[in-house]
Amino acid sequence: MRILHLTPGTGSFHCGSCLRDHALIRALRSRGHDAIMAPLYLPLVTDREVSNPELPIRVGGVTLYLQEKVPWLRYVPRFLMGWLNSPGILRFASKFIGMTSARDLGRMTLGALAGEAGNQWPEWQRALTWIKEEVKPDVISLSNSLLIGLCPKIERDLGIPTVVSLQGEDSFLDTLVEPYREQCWTAMRSNAAHVTRFVAPSQFYASTMSGRLGVAQDRIAVIPNGLDVTAFAAAKPDPNWPVIGYFARMIHGKGLTTLVDAFIDLAGRGTLPRLKLKVGGARTSADDRYLAGLHRKLAEAGLLERVEWHPNVSFNEKVKFFRNLTAFSVPATYGEAFGLYVIEAMASGVPVVQPRHGAFPELIENTGGGVLCEPDDARLLADALESVLLDGQKRERLIASGMTRVRAEYTAAKMAEKFEAVLMNSRLA
Repeated sequence: MRILHLTPGTGSFHCGSCLRDHALIRALRSRGHDAIMAPLYLPLVTDREVSNPELPIRVGGVTLYLQEKVPWLRYVPRFLMGWLNSPGILRFASKFIGMTSARDLGRMTLGALAGEAGNQWPEWQRALTWIKEEVKPDVISLSNSLLIGLCPKIERDLGIPTVVSLQGEDSFLDTLVEPYREQCWTAMRSNAAHVTRFVAPSQFYASTMSGRLGVAQDRIAVIPNGLDVTAFAAAKPDPNWPVIGYFARMIHGKGLTTLVDAFIDLAGRGTLPRLKLKVGGARTSADDRYLAGLHRKLAEAGLLERVEWHPNVSFNEKVKFFRNLTAFSVPATYGEAFGLYVIEAMASGVPVVQPRHGAFPELIENTGGGVLCEPDDARLLADALESVLLDGQKRERLIASGMTRVRAEYTAAKMAEKFEAVLMNSRLA
């Protein structure tokens, strides 16, 4: 089966969606499919070798931005605009992610969801022409539902089934300023009628998006995200220096503030006198001011030297990051659709402590690799982390259960097997 998977790139840092998409495409290829991963907006940043590195970016982020802001640019000759899609220009532009105004971000999102009615459509139309005349896929897979402005045109003119992954888009859309937030959700619901099948990484998120998109539950398949579990070695932390780990985007929304506050609380209790905190994950220039505030808070508590920072690491560096952790937590402030970092930690033999919301209860129940606490409460998070760090027998039980179940059930191969069935059924629909 010839599969075209469209996924937005970040240009300069890792994101969970990109990592999941890359693992999925590699696993589908290993099952004998002609799977093509085509980047959108910015170059892909993956944790392993890039799939199809020669594939050009058909829809560039800079071009889309300019067409939204200056609509008459659509009449400029293509050869004059083409250089804006060069990898060098796009990687440079990626350094300014997060610096766009809230209103511009809303306009850009709505412009993409508006499809043929939006200012960005000439760029998307070129991409669809390329798909129809050159790629000729049997099925098109969209990395997230923010791309479903394409689906009405694909259904009407290309006649190719579309499978759309749901990967936490609600948390982004809900942060947009009005009137764009409501307009975007209206466009999402309208476009959803033209999608052949949706895929959600958890039952929690399938239920959430079923209601918000007005889509019947039986149109959403639940396929947990998977990874190459063999790449993660079992952690061997120093028992004399317990380390709490965090690996996600370094922002408030992922709960980094809550974790820092819990770490300061724990360090002050005296029960873990050598406790350290290790923070890794994506960091952009837009995060600098926020992180400077955390540095000041840690310095005032006299703990800055007990915290390590590992921004924008490679895959091998990430694997190494997990090896000396004693416990792990990314206490996100919102209901995560999945949380790939949770199974990365468990695959590394590290017990997790997560808030009781979103997909986390589902993951903890299915794996037995961690404990839950009430969300957005640093003291309760500190209590839960302390119980794991001080009770060796409990920690060993969590490690054994988490590693066993993640390595058996949350693999890229399992994910691809289930995704393949959805793709095949979509062709027959």
